[in-house]
Amino acid sequence: MLTTKIKGNAYDVAIENFDAAADAMALDSATREIIKYPERVLAVSVPVRMDDGRIHHFDGYRVQYSSVRGPAKGGIRYHPQVTLDEVKALAMWMTWKCAVVNIPFGGAKGGIACDPKHMSQGELERMTRRYTSAILPLIGPDQDIPAPDVYTNAQTMAWIMDTYSATKGYAVPGVVTGKPICLGGSLGRNEATGRGVFYAIQSACEHLHMGLKGATVAVQGFGNVGSITAQMLHEAGAKVIAVSDSTGCVYNPHGLDIPALMHLKALTGRVEGFPEAESIAHDELLTMTCDILVPAALENAIDEDNASAVRARMIAEAANGPVTPAADKVLESMGVFQIPDILCNAGGVTVSYFEWVQNEQHLFWESQDVYSRLERVMKTAFRDVLNLHEERNVPMRIAANMLGIGRVAEAVRLRGFCP
Repeated sequence: MLTTKIKGNAYDVAIENFDAAADAMALDSATREIIKYPERVLAVSVPVRMDDGRIHHFDGYRVQYSSVRGPAKGGIRYHPQVTLDEVKALAMWMTWKCAVVNIPFGGAKGGIACDPKHMSQGELERMTRRYTSAILPLIGPDQDIPAPDVYTNAQTMAWIMDTYSATKGYAVPGVVTGKPICLGGSLGRNEATGRGVFYAIQSACEHLHMGLKGATVAVQGFGNVGSITAQMLHEAGAKVIAVSDSTGCVYNPHGLDIPALMHLKALTGRVEGFPEAESIAHDELLTMTCDILVPAALENAIDEDNASAVRARMIAEAANGPVTPAADKVLESMGVFQIPDILCNAGGVTVSYFEWVQNEQHLFWESQDVYSRLERVMKTAFRDVLNLHEERNVPMRIAANMLGIGRVAEAVRLRGFCP
């Protein structure tokens, strides 16, 4: 996963996007005050015994932004740049994201400020279990359901599930999603976000009358989401000409061999040194001429400084918040078509919902059932956002936020306000 420069506060960006959509839909002030702010914010101390015997303190967070449409849902990330404001922003985006794809979840997010690349497996396990114990009052299958995010995975979820289950005295698989298959995970969950990005790109290409076969693609970030997206685009006949990760950026104008690049990444942990490509600077990827740009790293990759240099016809936001509001205005003026993050990368939470449903029903689906249901959800959500975009003559991001915020606001109105 690629780290990016952080210019500005992610929560300020989330609030700015909320206000723009709320203004466009003339949201009344009472409802705005109820749904604009997080329901619960928990900051926890996470002391961990390291391998050398010393105790090291980490800062951890869990934010429940909204539970108005159902249990709060959101990932947990381990990253040195994790802050409370970042977690609040991600929890807000998750709230609108769940509503955009119309699944009965609210929004949440969690994180620990740490550097997992320099921690052993034992240290990560002890940190995860300690963090889980600290957030126990907030989580549960009917309350708040964590999932993997940046630098967390199925193993992390297994530790959380086990720690939570130990307090109950029996296995509670529905407390997390993104678990190993043998512990109640869902087939198709690992590739769900990248597959969802692919379905969104397919829909956008149809709308733009742009053939996917032969289309040139640049992917920033070659972790789980970026690599799966690149693989599916490659299989569909697109030419993925550039890919980057934290180690470097590789480029081949004739198209990269994505399966071979994924093999190299699995073996070495890096894309740098791929023999069938040349190395270029990270910044060059964002501004190269291509049909589709896929930012799949962290927030604020495209800002007011580099937006005017973007040469893509379409941006598919596989990451959360990769484009700042100031950059949005520049890209809109240039006619760049954007698939906003809360629509584009919603495949992960959609299949997390499928996993939760399977856990609750004790009935598991075949992978093709998961894929077909995901495709239907993603393409329906794209049409819903596109219709608002065209009917209201607003940018795609505002349309997506209007759809998500509108559904949350409707739930508030129907449930009422108490006391």
